[in-house]
Amino acid sequence: MDTLTGVFVSEIVGTAILILLGCGVVANVVLAKAKGHAGGFLLINIGWGIAVFAGVIVAYRSGAHLNPAVTLGIVSSGATEFVPGVPVNLLTIATYVGAQMLGAIVGAFLAWVVYRQHFDAEPEAGSKLAVFSTGPAIRSYGTNLATEVIATFVLVFVVLGFGRNGDASGLAALGALPVALLVIGIGASLGGPTGYAINPARDLGPRIVHALVPIKGKGSSDWAYSWVPIVGPILGGCLAGWASTILLPIIN
Repeated sequence: MDTLTGVFVSEIVGTAILILLGCGVVANVVLAKAKGHAGGFLLINIGWGIAVFAGVIVAYRSGAHLNPAVTLGIVSSGATEFVPGVPVNLLTIATYVGAQMLGAIVGAFLAWVVYRQHFDAEPEAGSKLAVFSTGPAIRSYGTNLATEVIATFVLVFVVLGFGRNGDASGLAALGALPVALLVIGIGASLGGPTGYAINPARDLGPRIVHALVPIKGKGSSDWAYSWVPIVGPILGGCLAGWASTILLPIIN
């Protein structure tokens, strides 16, 4: 298997596990018939952190970006390689982002398979959608967008802060546990207004699955809001990459 193919497979597998466990913990908390029902927002935060931990562990070969915002943040930071042997160019950027989207779709589909009967038994359409994608507590597109920009900035800026010798090759550069704790912290502190997508693939891939799979009484996929958790994280990631070149010293 050549290096770029290995990166593609690594990102698919890592992102699929991330989304399977992340959507899974939301399903366990919000679906009325699940055993973890009403476990609370902190359980969701912890579950997503562990999901990131698991995804990073298995996606070490690619640097475990698992997130287009991380990939684009690394590009904006001026890095010349994503991992050794994988230069930063249009082909490799497309490989990372495409694999992340595919992995997110696979993970969300598997979460639906696990909780299929619970989805059908759930009376609230909003709870069903919440398993797959984020939504605002108070809908105000400008504020919602700013929240996603700020939260993703924190994620990517801290990821880049762990770079050494100018090499910020993604989440795997931190080690899985620090990344997991970072995501839990972002969720606990900044997740209240929007549900902290902080990852375009994490929101768009599962939202597509919600629109396609047969769920009794599922209602709308809320495409009117869907641009916020795409544009916000992309802007936040790119701004973090640019800011890192000014604010984070590079030790040679």
